[in-house]
Amino acid sequence: MEVINITKATKDDINQLQKIGRQTFSETFSASNSEENMAKYLEDGFSLEKLTTELNDPGSEFYFALLNKDVIGYLKLNFGQSQTELKENKALEIERIYVLKEFHGKKVGQLLYEKALEIAKQKNVDFVWLGVWEENPRAINFYKKNGFVEFDKHIFKLGDDEQTDIMMKLNLIEK
Repeated sequence: MEVINITKATKDDINQLQKIGRQTFSETFSASNSEENMAKYLEDGFSLEKLTTELNDPGSEFYFALLNKDVIGYLKLNFGQSQTELKENKALEIERIYVLKEFHGKKVGQLLYEKALEIAKQKNVDFVWLGVWEENPRAINFYKKNGFVEFDKHIFKLGDDEQTDIMMKLNLIEK
């Protein structure tokens, strides 16, 4: 496989971010959810207005996985008060790691994950956490393989469907 570069997304990348966000979310979850709920989530969750707000948030960062100049995956990180739940200053949230289906199994997700860990260490956080849908065994296994453990659950709303996410964390401090 050719070299994959990880680069930080900026406000100028909003259209690419919207495209990769909608495409990867759809590829990942369309088969398991109603068309109506998917359409509503894709429209609201990846609207230019919402993405602009997220890109302008100093507590959030987006990174693209690029093969040549093509975006094949992306990562979203949150810090401090921008985290979706815990809002702890010594924590980093991986809100999203998504890769185009055709690149699954080619270590793109692992590269994005390693970028998240590199940033967590730069920011000197105590732990990294995330939420993953309980019906997404591929993602759960990926995080377990990387040392994450379950610690709680929360509800994720997709359209009018309330789904359970498993909350997982990885401690970075030696005990």
